[in-house]
Formats: sequence, C-alpha cells, structure tokens
Amino acid sequence: MFASVVLALYSASFFLLIALYMLKRRQPPVAPQVPDVELLSVTLQLPVYNERLVVERLIDAVDALDYPRDKLVVQVIDDSTDDTTDILRDKVAAWQSTGLNIVLLRRPDRTGYKAGALAHGLTLTDTDCVGIFDADYVPAPDFLRRVMPHFNADPSVALVQTRAAHLNVDYNLLTRAQALAIDQHFAIEQVARSRGNLPMAMNGTGGIWRRETIDDAGGWSHDTLTEDLDLSYRAFLKGWRFRYIVDVAVPGEVPPQLMAYKVQQARWAKGSTQCLRKHARPLLRSNLTPLQKMMGLLHLGQYAIQPFVLLLFGLTPLVLLSGLLHRLPLGVLGIAGLAPPIIITMGQVALYQDWPRRLLYFPVLTLLTTGMMLNNSRAVLEGLWSRAPNEFKRTPKFHVVRRGEAWASTGYALRPDWTTVGEVLLGVYAVAGLVSAFIAFPPMVPYMVVYVVAFGLVAGWSLRQALRLSRLEGAALDALPQEDE
Repeated sequence: MFASVVLALYSASFFLLIALYMLKRRQPPVAPQVPDVELLSVTLQLPVYNERLVVERLIDAVDALDYPRDKLVVQVIDDSTDDTTDILRDKVAAWQSTGLNIVLLRRPDRTGYKAGALAHGLTLTDTDCVGIFDADYVPAPDFLRRVMPHFNADPSVALVQTRAAHLNVDYNLLTRAQALAIDQHFAIEQVARSRGNLPMAMNGTGGIWRRETIDDAGGWSHDTLTEDLDLSYRAFLKGWRFRYIVDVAVPGEVPPQLMAYKVQQARWAKGSTQCLRKHARPLLRSNLTPLQKMMGLLHLGQYAIQPFVLLLFGLTPLVLLSGLLHRLPLGVLGIAGLAPPIIITMGQVALYQDWPRRLLYFPVLTLLTTGMMLNNSRAVLEGLWSRAPNEFKRTPKFHVVRRGEAWASTGYALRPDWTTVGEVLLGVYAVAGLVSAFIAFPPMVPYMVVYVVAFGLVAGWSLRQALRLSRLEGAALDALPQEDE
C-alpha cells in the first residue's frame, strides 16, 4: 500500500507541472538588447576525459561563437589518459594562433572528477560568468549572443540554462526512446519550473553561471555525483534565481549503447539521491513556500521512487495469489499513471511538427524505463547508504550521428555488469507473475506482460551488444600477426 501511494503522489506531481506549463508557456523571458561594450565576460569550461572522438568538433564550434573575443576565455580542462591529450594540444595550438583565448589545462590527478576539474579552472579565471559544455555538445554560433544578455537584465539571475537537443536521435531505437524522455524534461518540465519559480537545476552542460553565484553558494563540490544539481540547490536556497531558455538548443549525443545508457542513468540516480539526502533538511527548514519545498523534494527524489517500483512489482504476484489486490488504490494509480505519457506527448507537440511519428517510439521508452528499474534502484540505494568515495563513471561518447556509423569498434564501448543477470532473473519472475495473473486476476495480465517484455528487452539488448563486442574483439585478435610456434 505504501509503495502504491508513493508512486501515485510522484506521478501526480507531473499534473502540477503540466498546469504550470499551460499557464506560463506564453511568458518567455525576454533578453534586452545589449551593446558589446556592456556584455559580461565569460569563460567557457570544456571538461574532457578520454574524448578523442568528439573534442575537435566541440572546439571548432566554440571557436565559431559570435562574441567579442576580448570577453571570451576558453578552458579545455583535460584529465585524459589516452591520446585525447595529443589531439587537444594540436587543436588548441591551432586556434591560439588565430587569436582565440583558449588554454589547455592538465591536472596532476582526477581528484573530484568533473567537479574537481571545474573548480580547478575557476581558480585560473576571473570573468563575470562561467559556462560549461560537455565534450559531445555543439553550440550554435549565436549561443552566447542569445544567452549572455539575460545576465544584464536581472542581477539576481544566477544561471541561464538552455535546451538539450540531439545529434543522433535517429541512430537506433535506444536513441529514439531516450529523446522522448529528454524532450519532455526540457520542453515542459524545465519551462514550468523556471517560470513558476520552482527549484530547478543546471543540466550539466549548455548552461552559463554568474561567477558570483558559484562563490556565494560555496563553489563546486564532489561529495555527490551530480555536482550540477548540488550547486543549483545551494544557490536556490541562497535566494538566487534561474532562467531557462527553451528556444536556444544545444545538440549533443545520446548514448547508442545500452550499457552506456545504464551507466549514465545509474550516475544520475545515485547523484540525485545523494543530493536528496544532503538538501532535504535545509530545503524543509528554508523560507521557501510549501509548494516550492514539495516540488523540490519530488525533484530531488525523482529516481528515489525506483526501489518502490521494484518493490511493487516484486509483491504483485504475492498480492494476486493472496487475494489482497482489492486493497490497493488501483484507481488512483491508474489516474496518476496518465501524467507521464501526457507530459511526454506535450513535449513532442511543443518541439516538433512530426510529433506523431516520434511518439511511435513511446512503447520502447516505456519498456526501457521499466526494464531499467534494477539498475536504477541499485544506484538509489547506494546513494542513500553508501559513504564510500564517489567514482565518477563517465558516459562514453562515440561520435555516431547517422545509422551505420560504428560505436562498438571505438574502444570506448562498455561491457555488461551484474545487473544484466539480475534482469534475466527478474524476467523469469515476471513470467511467474504472469501465470499468477492468469490464475487469480486476468485483468492484471497486461500489467505483467509489460514486465516480462521489459526485462527481456533490456537483458537481451545488453547481451546482444556484448556479443557484438566479443565478435569485434575476436576479429581484431585474428587480424594480428601470429608468431611461429
């Protein structure tokens, strides 16, 4: 019962975001016209770790930015351990010769991972603002012209965040499904939170901070895996305000490999749960309104519901066989469950004319998110209880944009972990639950079918991609010269 109520409350919160979006969607923040002499100076930080496939594209895009060169500094903060560093030395030297104020920074070790790299870069610059781009993102030439004037408009604006778009949405089923979830967050949720003055967060890339805010909020910290979310809440609790610009899009790559996606989701799940643990009490004790506090807690706990989903699934066969199903609030769950598909549909309608075609992949997203619950639940529990140092596992970037471009042979592809075995076992358990539904309560058969297919899809997808990697590695070994015995 408790798990059902938690899920219903969380899903119902999306209805509030939908209502706020409908009320505020025609009230975009307007930036003033600012002459060059009044524009604020900005440092663009490019944190890099083993990104040899994408860094040149990013630096070329940054060099093409239309912004006064005397007010632009670029820091390439490189912690790489492969030939990425050699590529960067040549690239940075080439752009330095054209007059771009770009520097390559190397640290003696990866202390603090991305947060540590950003903090290190801050000690070496004194510009008014600081922006961040992950290695796989490609800003348009007018990015700074459209973003920076917002800081002139209001001195209380701490952050201007822009929308993430997709370079490789059509690559495979996985990228199409991920795009649906990303779009609803950026097209609907961030709009509602920003314009409704609710707690929101930087999305790690494509955002510009006012330097004063970072210092006032205590600087970058690596005690969680989501340094952007952590800093955002510390700044929000200090009274700073954020702007989100939905019309400025920065395209990046979404993971085409399932294991890479699982690593990314696990990092976000653990990091956001660590932030929930860290900020829940200060949030509740703050002077924010009850609505801001509630939506902040739900925001920080967006992944923390995963163990409840897993628990509800695990108990379903037992509840079916015990005859206790009528005690669950199935009607409330059903109504609350409408919110996620509604907001995802709204996100597609808001962004694309061909939204009906894009929504054809919604079933894939449903199965994918359902099948990922073990991976995410594990990460949430680690975030709640683990006090061990955080290992930042990067999401590998493959520079795959069009179908047919290879990711498996790049050297960055990941192997499945133990959760794949767990997903196989959960799939078997779901089959047992399906049999229980047939026997005890046939209306629950579709519900259990979703779990059977979801766990089978995620586990099968992981194993299929792992087999592909093994074949490529075997072929590479066969191609090596053989010594005479």
